[in-house]
Amino acid sequence: MTNSPEARLLRRMFDAAIAAAQPAGCVPPHLPKEPPPGRLIVIGAGKASAAMARAVEDHWTGPLEGLVVTRYGHGVPCRRIEIVEANHPVPDAAGHAAATRMLKLVDGLTADDLVLCLMSGGGSALLPLPLPGVTMTDKQQLSRALLASGATIREMNCVRRHLSAIKGGRLAGACHPARVLNLLISDVPGDDPIDVASGATVPDPTTCAEALEVLRRYGIAVPPAIDALLRSGDGETPKPGDPRLAGIETRLIATPQLALEAAARVAREAGVTPCILGDALEGESRDLGKALAGIALQVVRHGQPLPSPCVLLSGGETTVTLRGQGRGGRNVEFLLSLALALEGAPGIHALAGDTDGVDGLEEIAGAVVGPDTLARARARGLSARHGLDDNDAHAVFEALDASVVTGPTLTNVNDFRAILVTRG
Repeated sequence: MTNSPEARLLRRMFDAAIAAAQPAGCVPPHLPKEPPPGRLIVIGAGKASAAMARAVEDHWTGPLEGLVVTRYGHGVPCRRIEIVEANHPVPDAAGHAAATRMLKLVDGLTADDLVLCLMSGGGSALLPLPLPGVTMTDKQQLSRALLASGATIREMNCVRRHLSAIKGGRLAGACHPARVLNLLISDVPGDDPIDVASGATVPDPTTCAEALEVLRRYGIAVPPAIDALLRSGDGETPKPGDPRLAGIETRLIATPQLALEAAARVAREAGVTPCILGDALEGESRDLGKALAGIALQVVRHGQPLPSPCVLLSGGETTVTLRGQGRGGRNVEFLLSLALALEGAPGIHALAGDTDGVDGLEEIAGAVVGPDTLARARARGLSARHGLDDNDAHAVFEALDASVVTGPTLTNVNDFRAILVTRG
C-alpha cells in the first residue's frame, strides 16, 4: 500500500509541506540587515531551534553568541551557538538547567544589544523553570496529566505559562532593555505567538484564573503549591503594555498554512485539485477522522465540495483523550478512525503525520491508509476497532507496514492531513 501511486503522491505532498518550513530557507530572509551597536545574543527553544540556529550562523558574518535547547535527537552542529538537548513532551533536568542558563545569559544586557529569539513547537517542554514553590516533579506530573486529558494546546500552554519563571513573556522581561527580535515557526492553530513555546518572549493576555479554569474543566488535580500559586495570582505573567516588553518585534517565518500551500502545488502538478479545508482544525482525533470521512464520501457520491480527482488538505492540532493502554499518536488515531468510517470505500487514500517526525511519543511521523486497510488488518487477525479503543493505532499500522517514518525533520508546523479521492 505504501508503494501505490496514490501513497507515493501523498508522501510527495507531505515532504513538500515539511520542506516549506525548513529553517535553512525561512530564517535567512528575516535576519537583521545590520549588526546592533552592542552584542547579538541568540536564544531559542523548540524542535526546530537547533536548525534555526545553524541557519543564523550560516548567514551572519558578525560576532554572535547564544544558547538554544532542542529535543533529544534534533540537534545539529553549530560553531558559535551552544546547542542543548532535552526531553519532550515531559520536561527533564537538562531542560531545567538550560532554562536557568538562558536567563543568566540575557541578564545585564543594554539598549545597544539585540536578542534574536528562535522559537518553534516543543519549546514549552524544553524550557521548564518552575516558579518558587513548584517542583520539577510537580511540573512533570502535571505535563503527563494535561497530555492525557484531551486539553487543547492553547489550554495546556495557558496553565504552563502561569507556573513558569521563564514563559509568558518573562524571558523577554529578563532581556530588557535590549531589543528582542522573535523569529517563530508556528505549530499552533491560529498562529498566536503566545502559544508558540508558551510565548516566552511575548506578552501574555491570559490570567491565573483562566489557568485554574482549564484544570477544573478537565478534572486535573494539582498539588497544593500549584493551587495556591494560581489562586493567589502570584503566577501572573507580564501583560500587553508592560514597558519591559516594548522593544519586541515578532515575525512568523513558517506556518501550517504555508506548508499546506506547498502540498497543494504538488497536487496541482499531478493533475489533482487541492482543497485546503483549514490550517487550524482541532478537536478529538477520532471525531475529526469521522467528519473528514464524511466529506470524502460526499466527493465520491456527489462531486461536492469539488469533483475528483482531488485532495482534501488540512492542518492544526487535534487531541487524544487517553482511554486505553496503547501508544497514542493523534495522527494515527485520526487515520484509524477515518478508515473505520470509510469502511473500505474505493478510491480514497489518506496520509496524516506530524511535520516534526514524531506522532505522540513515537519516532514515527504518521501513516497511510487505503481502501484495503481494514481488510488487510482483518487478514492479519487485527481489530482496527480495538486498536482505536485502546489508543493503539501505531501497532495496527506497523503491522500493516503502513507507518510513515521520516526521522527528525528539524522543523515543526504541526499536523498534516491529506485525503486523496480518485473516484467519483
